[in-house]
Amino acid sequence: MNDTVFIALLTLIGTLAGTFGGIVTSSKLTSYRLEQLEQRVNKHNNLIDRTYELERQHTVDSHRLSTVEDKLTKMEGDKT
Repeated sequence: MNDTVFIALLTLIGTLAGTFGGIVTSSKLTSYRLEQLEQRVNKHNNLIDRTYELERQHTVDSHRLSTVEDKLTKMEGDKT
């Protein structure tokens, strides 16, 4: 076998191995970063859900407080 052909084949094999290794590494890194992003999005969505629940509860509590204040005002008005 000619030395030039042998060196060309070795170069081709090395190039293919390097390219394949780079693709695999890049794919793993992209997958890892995507998983991390999904976790952050889930945490954010959980925070938004909790915020909506707190706002709803605040509205209910405000209404209850207003009702109690109205009743108290009426009771104080009846005493005078």
